[in-house]
Amino acid sequence: MTTLPPDPTPTTELRLPLTVKAPLILLGLALLVLTLHLASDLIFPLLFAAIFAIMLHPVERWLLRHRVPPLLAIGLTVVLGVASLLGLFYFIYHQALSLSSELPVFKTKLLATTGQLTQWLNERFGLTNQKLLSYANEASSRAAGLLGGTLTAVSGLVVMATLIPVYIFLLFLYQQRLVEFLTQVFSGKRRDGRVGEVLRESKAAIQSYMIGLLIEGSIVAVLNVAGLLALGVPYALLLGVLGALFNFIPYVGGLVAIALPVLMAFVTKDGYGYPLGVVGIYVAIQFIDNHFLIPRIVASKIKVNALVAIVGVLVGNAIGGVAGMFLALPIIAIVKIVCDRIEDLKPWGLLLGDEEPTQRRRRAAAATATAPGAEARPA
Repeated sequence: MTTLPPDPTPTTELRLPLTVKAPLILLGLALLVLTLHLASDLIFPLLFAAIFAIMLHPVERWLLRHRVPPLLAIGLTVVLGVASLLGLFYFIYHQALSLSSELPVFKTKLLATTGQLTQWLNERFGLTNQKLLSYANEASSRAAGLLGGTLTAVSGLVVMATLIPVYIFLLFLYQQRLVEFLTQVFSGKRRDGRVGEVLRESKAAIQSYMIGLLIEGSIVAVLNVAGLLALGVPYALLLGVLGALFNFIPYVGGLVAIALPVLMAFVTKDGYGYPLGVVGIYVAIQFIDNHFLIPRIVASKIKVNALVAIVGVLVGNAIGGVAGMFLALPIIAIVKIVCDRIEDLKPWGLLLGDEEPTQRRRRAAAATATAPGAEARPA
């Protein structure tokens, strides 16, 4: 009679106490933030390319379904995306050229207004021309530093703009290999339904978020242009579109979006009624945007609560400036999707999300009930 070999010793999972686990988590997060900060010039173009590739993926799929050769379909998709961005930049450049022809008039009006403001401050608050000159010199030095930083950022954007189309083409070309790589890394198998589900949900979340941003930005641009045209502010089309683009940048963008048309109204119109009217219109548009458009069009696409969104945007600004602020929400959304699919990370998914615990339990129960292989429940 042969004896069966003993059962292999079951593997026991190493469980660390909270006093050890918490410092390890904090250390890992600190190393991740430091890595992103140091390698932002390399990582951020790849992240932007991945987002744009996800947005353009339906176009590539449509071309492939119509029997376009793969390389030609990828090339046409990239050309279409680049042409759309170049069209927007050309419009801004053309409008800015026509605006530059009016700069001498603006300069004359601004100097006259500055003289009146200097006289009023001297009469009311005793600020002499010497004090105002020292304040102006200090402000000009800060503005020069800000201009230098802006030029550096613009040069970085130019380099990024040349790399992103190449990255998009290569991501499309090697997309199947990248999917298999991620599947094998996270599951150890060539095919795993859970990893595929996470990838599909991440792609759908980013697509919905970006489309929501485009819709919200288009509505804000139309409202901006309509308000400026109603007041008779020159270059309303340019200022309205720029305001919508700046509005994509949280916090800072809204202030810049208001400052430009206010300055234009102040320089080109007599009195203070028009600048105040611009402020009133933009405040009303911001109220509509924050309370109606963003919650229904943008925020509904990514289930991230407001606290995490604000902290994420600030961390993104600290890591990579404007680019980091723009990438913060899509990255947080992907992290939340991953956390919701891994048992040990579900508390983090609860922390990042904006759903109530009861809603999460109902959604989990519905997903379990509709999962393949689930037993049919009696009626």
